[in-house]
Amino acid sequence: MSDVVDNPAEERFELTEDGQLAELVYHLHGDRLTLIHTEVPEALGGRGLGGVLVKAALDRARRDHLTIVPSCPFARRWLEKHPDATAGITIDA
Repeated sequence: MSDVVDNPAEERFELTEDGQLAELVYHLHGDRLTLIHTEVPEALGGRGLGGVLVKAALDRARRDHLTIVPSCPFARRWLEKHPDATAGITIDA
């Protein structure tokens, strides 16, 4: 599996797998990282890539002391199912 790349110019976390792009679009405003939309191509479905992208956002939030705002329904569900992953991070649901 490829590494997740944070592309701040496009405001998204990107993961390229089998020549296809999976992404988590975000918006950074002050100390709030709003997760807007997760997109994983159908051909890459079922591999847990959406969760990998959300974890990358959590890593950035932890590193930069950001509050996560999960506007994306997928990200919100993932965070609810993995509360252990959010240790030390403020989630503004």
